[in-house]
Amino acid sequence: MATTTMFSSPSPILSSPTPITSPCSKPLLPAFKQPLTTLTAAAAIATILTTAPPPSLALEPSYQIYYGTAASAANYGGYGGNSSKKDSAEYVYDVPAGWKERLVSKVEKGTNGTDSEFYNPKKRAEKEYLTFLAGFRQLAPKDAVLNNLALSDVDLQDLIANAESLSSEEVRDDKGQVYYVYEIDGAGTHSLISVTCANNKLYAHFVNAPTPEWNRDRDMLNHVHQSFKTVGAYFEFNSGIRTLKALILRIKAKRKMLDEERLVG
Repeated sequence: MATTTMFSSPSPILSSPTPITSPCSKPLLPAFKQPLTTLTAAAAIATILTTAPPPSLALEPSYQIYYGTAASAANYGGYGGNSSKKDSAEYVYDVPAGWKERLVSKVEKGTNGTDSEFYNPKKRAEKEYLTFLAGFRQLAPKDAVLNNLALSDVDLQDLIANAESLSSEEVRDDKGQVYYVYEIDGAGTHSLISVTCANNKLYAHFVNAPTPEWNRDRDMLNHVHQSFKTVGAYFEFNSGIRTLKALILRIKAKRKMLDEERLVG
């Protein structure tokens, strides 16, 4: 917490001789007292204004949920233009406030499976995107999955080839769904990748950032990376939360009713 330094008014001068005054004259105030008081107040105000706010008051990043449909190239652009993305979503992930969506072309969707992409307008290389491939019921071994993803992603090929470190692990969510999680520290770029299978498709979510942006936004980028879920797992989790909240409300209402009956009795 920042400490504000306050200054006390100057102490009286102990060595000054007592001025000789006539009975009708008023004692003279020291000429320097008022100016120093003004300077003291100005210094205090300047200290308050220039003091940095404590870290606890810093604004947390805000996010918006993106609902991805993973539609085929033939159906790209929506289902007749009237379908809600939320209703037809197959996956979700969080997008930092202020990031912009890059519109994916039908050709790009058809060739490498890119379904959605968002980027930081201040640094376009800081971005997240999702690709999908149809016809996958389950995940292959971790190394095979990453190498297959790189076949249609030149940037990923270069990142793997020049990686200073590469880690991978298999994790399961609370529903038992398997995710492969990769972290690649390349020459000047950092990448987080999450891969899973659902709906007879393979989904791969990428979060990439140049090293300076990674060092600055590490917590935010990790949050974005961990927010990716296929839609079944996402809605089942939130449905469970809503059910629990409804149960708590019913218990509270029942307890209140019993308390009122005791008072009447």
